[in-house]
Amino acid sequence: MSITLRPDDSGAVTTRHVVTETLRAEPQGPTNPFKPNDLKRKNVPTGYAEETAISDYTFKANHRTFESRGYALDPSGTLVGDASNTYEVQGRPSKADSEALKRKRQKKGDPSKGDYIGPWARYKEEEEEPLLEELASDEEYIESAIVPTDRTAMAKVSTAYQDESTNTETTEFHGSSEFDYQNRTYMHIPQDLDIDLRSEIDYADRKNYVPKKQIHTFKSHNKAITSLRFFPDSGHLLLSSSADAKVKIWDVYHDRELLRTYSGHTKSVTDTCFNPSGTQFLSASYDRQMKLWDTEYGKCIARFTTGKTPHCIRFHPSPDSNSFLAGMSDKKIVQFDTRTGEMTQEYDHHLGPGVGIQQVSSYHVFKSNLLNLKLDIPVPIKYIAEPYMYSLVRVSPHPSGKSVVCQSSDNQIVVYQSSDRFRQNRKKSFRGHNNAGYAIDVGVSSDGSIVYSGDSGGYICFWDWKTCKMWHKIKASDGPVVCSAWHPRESSKVVTAGLDGAIKYWD
Repeated sequence: MSITLRPDDSGAVTTRHVVTETLRAEPQGPTNPFKPNDLKRKNVPTGYAEETAISDYTFKANHRTFESRGYALDPSGTLVGDASNTYEVQGRPSKADSEALKRKRQKKGDPSKGDYIGPWARYKEEEEEPLLEELASDEEYIESAIVPTDRTAMAKVSTAYQDESTNTETTEFHGSSEFDYQNRTYMHIPQDLDIDLRSEIDYADRKNYVPKKQIHTFKSHNKAITSLRFFPDSGHLLLSSSADAKVKIWDVYHDRELLRTYSGHTKSVTDTCFNPSGTQFLSASYDRQMKLWDTEYGKCIARFTTGKTPHCIRFHPSPDSNSFLAGMSDKKIVQFDTRTGEMTQEYDHHLGPGVGIQQVSSYHVFKSNLLNLKLDIPVPIKYIAEPYMYSLVRVSPHPSGKSVVCQSSDNQIVVYQSSDRFRQNRKKSFRGHNNAGYAIDVGVSSDGSIVYSGDSGGYICFWDWKTCKMWHKIKASDGPVVCSAWHPRESSKVVTAGLDGAIKYWD
């Protein structure tokens, strides 16, 4: 290839030859900072997926081939996977292999001569089973191949279903002193603080602010944190559960030390919940057990189970509550009475496991992943299901009682009105964080002005309730931040936790 340049002032024409390698070489020098980014934007929650037209039959055939043989053909015709030890392409044997199999097979025979075998012809390498000799009418066949042994049958305990739960609950006090000078335990609400934890909360005059810095780290769990719950109303205690099958309670003020550990589950704890007075709390675990604990002394009061795994658990919010709800892995929501220990109601209208339960509007209506149900009446009063909806993994009420915020798996937080006409508020949607693949907590500050949520990238994010704009984002962990809770009394204190087992306190 040659390039001809314009004549210069002297009238000479310059011709230069450019080789192909020079034309195909990568551009050199620094990148243009003003050039727009050529990377494609995400069109699915986890990245970019290119659409391709492919028939259901072709997709299923290649999927089965990949599952069974480890390779398949992509839509462009390229072989994907490990095909080094296979002799088939597109599910068909090679011609040479087919000829070799035909040569090794016996002949079908001739029907006219009485030796016709047809499709039942054997392969030559197959050994024919020896025919049993015909016995006389008075003879009995004795099978000599089976040698009797002296092994005794296994005990029924070895083969029967074994319950994974344990009835040996233990507790351990870790604090510096179990009783103070007036013989009071940590259940006593402290009065020597700058804030009054006993007075009535005036939500009209409250103003919350976004936290700025970390002030403390609670460290005792050695696995991922699964739930964080402040003590009802006062918030002077913090309850945490973890994948290490333990529940711990912490002192939020004074020394901020670990007070007590509750042990009794054999697998990861999925959720915890205080009763309205805080004297008792519930814990649910993957060992399919739900246990009622005494907060003050650590005694296990009762055990509940349906044989399925509980994913979430909530007490009835009335002051004298004796019942609770649990979302189970068998797509049901069950209601138990803590006094009798029996299941009093069952709600079986879900199409998937229940992962979020929240009381809305009154004590007699509760919400479970966009299925409104009346307590004690197993009939849905509102059912929302749309093809564009993603799974809602966490639910939290707004302090006004008029709305609920839901953590949607498509990297956004959606809002639903919890009035009589339960419907989505399409004007409110909070975006800017990543939550796909994780069940990340979502909540609203006590004054209702700030929405907060964790992030799979290790951030804790804050949005303005009115404008839906993100106010602030704090790097809280190296891994996903799955648990977070706003202090019920403090104006700017938030607790967060992730998969590393550390609980961080922010102000």
